[in-house]
Amino acid sequence: MNMEERNYLVLGKLIERYGERPGGLIRVLQKAQELFGYLSRDVQTYVAEKMCLPVGHVHGVATFYSQFVTAPQGKYIISVCMGTACYVKNAPAILGRFREMLRVEPDETTGDRLFTLRTTRCIGACSMAPLLTVNRNVHGHLDVGDLESLLDRYRGQEKDEGVDEVDQEHERPAGDQRPAPPPG
Repeated sequence: MNMEERNYLVLGKLIERYGERPGGLIRVLQKAQELFGYLSRDVQTYVAEKMCLPVGHVHGVATFYSQFVTAPQGKYIISVCMGTACYVKNAPAILGRFREMLRVEPDETTGDRLFTLRTTRCIGACSMAPLLTVNRNVHGHLDVGDLESLLDRYRGQEKDEGVDEVDQEHERPAGDQRPAPPPG
């Protein structure tokens, strides 16, 4: 059984458990998005059929709530805050620069599926305005000149993930640099 088949099996069991309950569709869509990464047309159709709902109803819920996404997302989701504090401290310029650098519009994903650009309302860290999040990491007090190095940092993480774990065993913490005593 491949991963997609496994995900549909898990989703089907969840629908059996929660499909008839009030709010069940929301719970099912949340799990579907967790399993598949986004709510594709196929996933929405599957949910609709299993829950005996019109596909249009499932699609309407999936597109109404901002927590759901209906297109593949990048590994790194950049959410530029457009709340009042960030807006007046140049967030539109930051968003514009990201649009140029990534060659995508808000709610679009780069061709390599590395970055998705989004906008959001107040993140709740107005003292750090303007700010954005990359996944769950908050980056504040930004200027358009900071964005290239920010993207490079996340692109660099991709390269670092390919490093052999054997090489990492030879690294030492910055603290005590004395060699360990011989065993025995």
